Amino acid sequence: MDKAEKLLEEARDNPGGLSFTDFEHLMELKGWVFKRQRGSHRLWRSPASQTLPVQPRGNKAKNYQVRQFLKQLDAESGGKK
Repeated sequence: MDKAEKLLEEARDNPGGLSFTDFEHLMELKGWVFKRQRGSHRLWRSPASQTLPVQPRGNKAKNYQVRQFLKQLDAESGGKK
């Protein structure tokens, strides 16, 4: 299992337990591109040009933002989980 798949499995199992660094790394591995940052809000763009603003909760990713990412990822991959 490669790094992307391990992070994806971790995100699906426990969205609130993913570190913010791992979350951004997962987004990058899945083809998302960091566009800009304003304050603590970082704007990422998906391969299908959908945007997702994210910001850390301490050193963790916010679980609702991880779920939004997973929902968009699944939609772009034709519903595959």
